[in-house]
Amino acid sequence: MSQAAPNPSEVSLQQTESQNVDPANTPQQPQKFNPRLIIPLALVIGAIGYGIWTILPKPAETVLHVSGRLESDETDIGAKTAGRLANILVREGDVVKKGQVVIEMEDEEIPAQLSGLNAQIEAAQQEEIQAKQEIAVAESRIREATLNVQQSQGDAVGRIDQAQFTVSATASDLRQAEALVKQSEAQLQQSKAELKLARIERDRYAELVKEGAVNQQQFDQKQTVLDTSLANVNTTEAKLLASQASVRAFRDRLLAAQGNSVQVQATGLNPDIRNAQLDTYYLQKNQAQSKLLAAQAKVKNAQAARDQIQRRLDSFKVKSPIDGIVQSRPFESGAVVATGKTLLTVLDPNAVYLRCYIPEGEIGKIRVGQTAKVFLDSSPNKPFIAHVSQIDTKASFTPENIYFKQDRVKQVFGVKLAIDQPEGFAKSGMPADAEIELK
Repeated sequence: MSQAAPNPSEVSLQQTESQNVDPANTPQQPQKFNPRLIIPLALVIGAIGYGIWTILPKPAETVLHVSGRLESDETDIGAKTAGRLANILVREGDVVKKGQVVIEMEDEEIPAQLSGLNAQIEAAQQEEIQAKQEIAVAESRIREATLNVQQSQGDAVGRIDQAQFTVSATASDLRQAEALVKQSEAQLQQSKAELKLARIERDRYAELVKEGAVNQQQFDQKQTVLDTSLANVNTTEAKLLASQASVRAFRDRLLAAQGNSVQVQATGLNPDIRNAQLDTYYLQKNQAQSKLLAAQAKVKNAQAARDQIQRRLDSFKVKSPIDGIVQSRPFESGAVVATGKTLLTVLDPNAVYLRCYIPEGEIGKIRVGQTAKVFLDSSPNKPFIAHVSQIDTKASFTPENIYFKQDRVKQVFGVKLAIDQPEGFAKSGMPADAEIELK
């Protein structure tokens, strides 16, 4: 429906009233906030807050945050002597105990050398026994000569004793000859052992000549040693036969001395001759004592050499010096290694530490013994308790794995944080973060 048009007179009246209204009595509408003022106001408030923060005292830091990589103590097990690896009993990752045999080595020459030294010891001991018997014989002859002096003065009892001591001396000579037989038997055994070793050496060099590892001259030298050893065996066998014949001769002399003891008659002897004989027997005794000392020295030297060979033989059983885990095994069974060559590397899983670097401006806050917490990526909420175990005495540049120039030129100090109880979870090579308490 159409609306009626306003009356012109009414419109004129309304305009007149609006022109006559007092502005002071007219209520004003509230002005709206301009959103463009938010950013300037925020900047002003931030500047005021920063100024207040700069003048207020800052709280002291309680921890120092560092990062690094876990490392562990490594122990290299080396060969104490050269030889061939007969059997390697462990592999990488195996757990070993302290004193456990991990490698068995061998050397074919060692048993032969040990056998030869045992034969030398036995021969030297026989020489020692022979020297003691010679001393006993000399003392017996001294007593005999002393009695002879008395006999020369007309002591009939002394003459009878002389004959008896002659029997005793002859019996001692017989025992000495029997000792020589035993000595010759020991020397024969030694010569045979040396012959066996020489034959092994000759055969080994024969194979090496075929392989071209040694020249013919070296092989000829080993052949000469073998021939010499064979000649020594023959000579020792001949000496043994001679000693056995001497035993039979002394037995005959003993029978004759026993018969002479029955038939002895009192005769006047020259005291000077008897005294000269007495001096000779004293000299024989001194010589026998020197021979005894030399034989005892031979025994000690041979025993020392044998003990050295035995220690070398014992060193073929390579044992782990610590409890740990095998990290590397560079050789396989059958390899020939030199003295001091590293055979295995063993890690100590209980000696894990975090290697980190601290700027020189912060190192004054760190001392050995301070407690710390080490956080692994796999368990960030369960830190490991640690302590500062070592601080480098000299500063160095940031390690090479820092590639930003502004970081490379900084001076830092290397620090070790030893983990108290790794419990097998903290392993060498893992990255980790840490907090060092500055209290």
